[in-house]
Amino acid sequence: MTGYTMLRNGGVGNGGQPWVLRWSSRIRLTWLSFTLFVILVFFPLIAHYYLTTIDDADDAGKRIFGPRTGNELCEVKHVQDLCRIRESVSEELLQLEAKRQELNSEIAKLNLKIEACKKSIENAKQDLLQLKNVISQTEHSYKELMAQNQPKLSLPIRLLPDKDDATFPLPKSNRNCRLHNCFDYSRCPLTSGFPVYVYNSDDYPFGSSLDPLIKQAFEATVRTNVYVTENANIACVYIILVGEMQEPIMPKPTELEQQLHSLPYWRTDGHNHLIINLSRKSETQNFIYNISTGRAMIAQSTFYDAQYRPGFDIVVSPLVHAMSEPNFLEIPPQVPVKRKYLFSFQGEKIESLRSSLQEVRSFEEEIEGNAPADYDDRIITTLKAVQDSKLDFVLVEFTCKNQPKASLPTEWALCGERDDRLELLKLSTFALIITPGDTRLVISAGCTMRLFEALEVGAIPVVLGEQVQLPYNDVIRWNEAALIIPKPRITEVHFLLRSISDNDLLAMRRQGRFLWETYFSTSDNVFSTVLAIIRTRIQIPAAPIREEPAVEIPHRSGKAAGTDPNMADNGDLDLGPVETEPPYASPKYLRNFTLTAMDIYRNWNSAPGPFHLFPYTPFDPVLPSEAKFLGSGTGFRPIGGGAGGSGKEFQAALGGNVPREQFTVVMLTYEREEVLMNSLERLNGLPYLNKVVVVWNSPKLPSEDLLWPDIGVPIMVVRTEKNSLNNRFLPWDEIETEAILSIDDDAHLRHDEIMFGFRVWREARDRIVGFPGRYHAWDIPHQSWLYNSNYSCELSMVLTGAAFFHKYYAYLYSYVMPQAIRDMVDEYINCEDIAMNFLVSHLTRKPPIKVTSRWTFRCPGCPQALSHDDSHFHERHKCINFFVKVYGYMPLLYTQFRVDSVLFKTRLPHDKTKCFKFI
Repeated sequence: MTGYTMLRNGGVGNGGQPWVLRWSSRIRLTWLSFTLFVILVFFPLIAHYYLTTIDDADDAGKRIFGPRTGNELCEVKHVQDLCRIRESVSEELLQLEAKRQELNSEIAKLNLKIEACKKSIENAKQDLLQLKNVISQTEHSYKELMAQNQPKLSLPIRLLPDKDDATFPLPKSNRNCRLHNCFDYSRCPLTSGFPVYVYNSDDYPFGSSLDPLIKQAFEATVRTNVYVTENANIACVYIILVGEMQEPIMPKPTELEQQLHSLPYWRTDGHNHLIINLSRKSETQNFIYNISTGRAMIAQSTFYDAQYRPGFDIVVSPLVHAMSEPNFLEIPPQVPVKRKYLFSFQGEKIESLRSSLQEVRSFEEEIEGNAPADYDDRIITTLKAVQDSKLDFVLVEFTCKNQPKASLPTEWALCGERDDRLELLKLSTFALIITPGDTRLVISAGCTMRLFEALEVGAIPVVLGEQVQLPYNDVIRWNEAALIIPKPRITEVHFLLRSISDNDLLAMRRQGRFLWETYFSTSDNVFSTVLAIIRTRIQIPAAPIREEPAVEIPHRSGKAAGTDPNMADNGDLDLGPVETEPPYASPKYLRNFTLTAMDIYRNWNSAPGPFHLFPYTPFDPVLPSEAKFLGSGTGFRPIGGGAGGSGKEFQAALGGNVPREQFTVVMLTYEREEVLMNSLERLNGLPYLNKVVVVWNSPKLPSEDLLWPDIGVPIMVVRTEKNSLNNRFLPWDEIETEAILSIDDDAHLRHDEIMFGFRVWREARDRIVGFPGRYHAWDIPHQSWLYNSNYSCELSMVLTGAAFFHKYYAYLYSYVMPQAIRDMVDEYINCEDIAMNFLVSHLTRKPPIKVTSRWTFRCPGCPQALSHDDSHFHERHKCINFFVKVYGYMPLLYTQFRVDSVLFKTRLPHDKTKCFKFI
């Protein structure tokens, strides 16, 4: 206890020194441990740093611990052998790599040679196939020529008349004039082209008396007619306009007769002359009756029986729209079929009226027999009874509210102004036309004016009096557009009108509208119809309608067209032929000089007119001239027809009644060169393709460095005058086939689809056959038509962006269809495909045909088209409603018919010879 105290107090005692020693020993031990720790920790670090610094020295010779080079290692004896082996192996590997590269280069060269050989073989095969096809085509042509077994025809010797015409026979009387005794055929050879010489009325005194509007309209029409010639020495027919004349300055009959006889080419009797007396008013007088016209033909609206020579003179329609085109928007629609009034009539009969006929002393002497009974009183009584019965709404007025128009004796005069009469006819289903009580008056200007107005607004004419000679009656089937009823049947008229069905009413109204538009509406139509009647009577073929001359844009070709795998992948259907033919144009029409003689009364719209302006019959395939009998029970088969067989044999040839035929692709494009080139390349190897006509619709020419593909057939690039979608349907002279495939530059079709469409079109040549189907629908809330592109099992249109049609429709679309429709297409830059569907359905009364189940055909990745614009569908709605107004009704027809191919999947045993097809 004491020691412990001393230690804490720092004192020294007996035990103090040992404690110091122990403390001292402990300090030395701690110092030693610390020293060992520093040596063991810091020395390795220092050594490591030092060694690292030495190894990083630039001088390789100062390295002590760094890696040594191979040579230094090789200095070691036991590794020298290994180094030599490594160097030897490396050298051998380098040599092998060089040999491998050399062999690969040789293999690539050999592969190129193999490809070149294969291409040469393919080209040789193609050349061989073309030679075989040329030989086959030549043999086929030779067989056709041998089968015809008829001498080669050459143009006949042109007939030239004698200047004196001394040998021309004289008829007993001018009233007995017919073509065989009053017309000089020697002036009109078949190959003459029907030249017509028109006198200038201003060169003669009576020209100052002509109605200015009629004279101006007549002169404008003459300037544009294809038959008019200025060389009178070669003319077939000579025409002189003598009316309508203005009464205050009208020349006396004797003066007019002297002026006519003094015409330079009258030749004493006026043969081959046509005197035209056009009427613009209902009160036009028949002053030509007082004139000796000799052998000249007469064309006017008023004829007496003693004056009219059937088959020689011509009853013409009045010239109401002399210098103006009819406004289609003011013409009422053809539907609804039944209107407010069942029938209507307004007129007043004036017995005493000055007439040029009454001034002729010889007139009474020429009338033989007594006049027939006058049924006008019975007609008035019967019609008033029908009106009073109120069974139907009818309107009959036999007294004019205002002063009636001037008229001939026993003729019913017109009441009111033209606009008032048209408003009444727009409300009438039928329009009564009562012929003059004097049956010797076979037609009058008043009757023709009533007929004109009725047809114009869609009121079906009901003519009371079967003795009437309606305009162009020898070539127009008036029973298809009007009712001609004898006056004694007046009591049965009401029953007859009520018994006609709505379908028949619409058909008659539509035919009447067609007749009015084609032969009555304008001065050009009237003059062309008169010339066409004379030309048809003397059996001269019409002048060919003009084709659009194609101005080619020079372009470079030679780029090898590739093969699109999508085009080649046709599945299990191979609709193309085994061999392809070189370009082969459709056979020319062979009935140019026999059409007028054989088919004048067979055509449904018999009268010659704009639809008969060219010697070309639509949809009449040129069949072989002979047929051979195959034996009992097998019937007739044209030479060159199909041989039957299963689908495999059938797909190898076109077959059918026209086994040799091709089509032309017409492709409209506008500044999309890359898309166009891709589309053209996809046509490479397409069977039965004659040529491709590219309609370049841009004012900017193609790039000079643009290289066009070589697809095996000619590519014609056509320049257009303006950017118009109507250019798609121009009848280009470069189109030598009847079949046209109209296709957009971005349409994506496989070859088997195109071939199938072509085969279907050959079975229905008068219709549009294509792929994208659309339909129209009636919008009940807005009471208008709509265009619909939704998927549907029913359709009424096939878009012409991918469709086949006959070239005949290209002529009609460009030259016959109302100009108002083409103007709207240009205004909207839209709707040309709808317009073509309207036209074809209007003419054929058939819907188009859709093939395959595909609905869209646009290529992926192509630039945006016009159809993608937001206003596209709105404009198409407007187009449909405007086209309906122009045509007067909706011509489009619905169909649920679609054609898909099962024919080519037919498999038959070898012992079977027939192939039935169900499509």
